[in-house]
Amino acid sequence: MTDTLITRRQLLRTTSLLAGGTVVARVFPESFATVFAQRGAAPADPVAAMRAQMAAAPIERVGLTDNLTMLSGPGGNVIVLNGPDGKVVADGFVLPAWVALRKVLDSMGTQRITTMINTHWHYDHADNNANFRQAGAEVIAHENTRKRLSETHELAVLGMVFKPVPTNALPTQIFAQDRKLQANGEGVELGYIPPSHTDTDVYVRYTKANVIHLGDTFFNGMYPYIDAGTGGSINGMIAAADRSLKIVDARTRIVPGHGPLADRAALTGFRDMMVAVRDRVQKLKSSGMPLDKTMAVKPTASFDAEWGKGFLTPDQFVTIVYNTL
Repeated sequence: MTDTLITRRQLLRTTSLLAGGTVVARVFPESFATVFAQRGAAPADPVAAMRAQMAAAPIERVGLTDNLTMLSGPGGNVIVLNGPDGKVVADGFVLPAWVALRKVLDSMGTQRITTMINTHWHYDHADNNANFRQAGAEVIAHENTRKRLSETHELAVLGMVFKPVPTNALPTQIFAQDRKLQANGEGVELGYIPPSHTDTDVYVRYTKANVIHLGDTFFNGMYPYIDAGTGGSINGMIAAADRSLKIVDARTRIVPGHGPLADRAALTGFRDMMVAVRDRVQKLKSSGMPLDKTMAVKPTASFDAEWGKGFLTPDQFVTIVYNTL
C-alpha cells in the first residue's frame, strides 16, 4: 500500500486502474471467457472468480487533503472523509476486498465508520454494503440503486446470474434528486445524474476541498462501459460529462469511477472523445450501415492509441455506442 499527498504535478501521473468486474462479467462474455479459457477451464461461478481476481489487487492510497483520501485497486475508486465526526466512505470495492479495506480504514484512526455512499448499483462499487452496515454505517444511495440491487440481472450466455442482494445489503437511506451532509468540517453534496452509465448514478462533491467523485460516469484514460440494461446510453454519458463540466473548475480534483485522479482538462478530453465517436457511429448507423460494417470502418481509430488500452476493445466500445443510439 502506498500513501502520498498528491500535488498538481503528480495529478496526471497517478497509476491507472484495472476496470471493475461488472463490466467484463455482465457485458462482454467473450473477454471474460477468454481469460479462463487460457487457464484451461471456466470457473463454476464466474462472478465469484471475477470478484476474487479483482480483490487480489493491492489498495493504493493517495492523500487529497489532510482528511480526504482516495483509495484505488480492487474495484471502483473510493474516497474516505475522515475526522472526529467519523469516517464517510464513497464506494467500497468488491466483496472479498473487505478485510483489506477495513484494515486501511482502521489505520486512519479510531473513529467509527458512520456513512457509506453508493455512486451507483454495480457490485464493484456497492458489494460491501452489508459489511459497512454491520460496522454501524448508514448506506446512502439513489432510490434507483435500491431498486436495481433488489432485482435479478441475468447473463444467460455464461449462466451468470446476479441475484437480488440480501436485505442487509440494501441502502438504508435513499434520495431522489440531492442530499447534503456535513462531517469533519466538510460539506458533502450528493446529486443525481440522469441516466448515463446506469439510471442509478450520483456524484459526490466535497465543497471545501474542491473534490468530486463522478463514479462510472467518468472513465479516465479508457473507453467507458455503459450499462444499457439499466438505463445507460452514450448520449446520457455525454450529457453527464457536460453537466459535470459546469460544476468543476480548473483546480477541481476529479475522481473517476475507474482510472487515475483527473482534472477538468481530462474530463473535457473524455467528453470530446465520446462526442466524436458518437457522431461518427450515428452517421454510419443513420445511413443504414449494420453493426459489423460499422466496426469495420474503425470509427474510433483516431482515439485508440489514447483510449483503447483499457478493458474494452475499440470494437466493443463501438458496439456499445451503436446499440445505445
